[in-house]
Amino acid sequence: MAERREQRARRHDMAAGHPGVRARQREQTRARLLAESRRLFAARGYAAVGLAEIVESAEVTKGALYHHFGGKAELFRAVLEEVQREVGERVAAAAEQQSDPWEQLAAGCQAFLTATTEPDLQRIMLIDGPAVLGWNEWRAMDEAASARHLTEALAVLVEAEVIPAQPVAPLARLLSGAMNEAALWLASSTDPEDLAHTRAALDRMLRALRQG
Repeated sequence: MAERREQRARRHDMAAGHPGVRARQREQTRARLLAESRRLFAARGYAAVGLAEIVESAEVTKGALYHHFGGKAELFRAVLEEVQREVGERVAAAAEQQSDPWEQLAAGCQAFLTATTEPDLQRIMLIDGPAVLGWNEWRAMDEAASARHLTEALAVLVEAEVIPAQPVAPLARLLSGAMNEAALWLASSTDPEDLAHTRAALDRMLRALRQG
């Protein structure tokens, strides 16, 4: 009964052109555009995908696309933001499973490395991201999404004297750069054991930072 009432309410809203219906439709259109463009960008890369293919796949018009995004580059930026947010959530979830600040850092770094070795995330986040948006904008987005949290985690460990006192910013960028480079290298690797070897190397590098 409740379901039938909800269906009648939705039909009434649509018939009346209710603002709530239009808002939901806009949200659904935007979500379809993001989902389809992400799938296409991940499969073939930014340069190989055209707007006509995106709107056809999403079953919307070009006008609908331009209502939400200024063009292909702006659409890609939104996809990249979504990918970075998801990776950040995975890193945070892995860190939160640990109670010790050092173990939180180690778990978060390992989760980041694992996530960024997934081909679809890797292409969007590490390969096309800097090329499409330019290094400066990509770095700003990376800073907001993950580097800032890495810097904060290292600062906590320095304050607790787990890591020797030192400027944290350069250390965070060295670690971030090392993990990004490792993920790109793993993309071209044909040895199934390379991921395990890289995870072990990351663990040794992190442990080398500790006091004593």
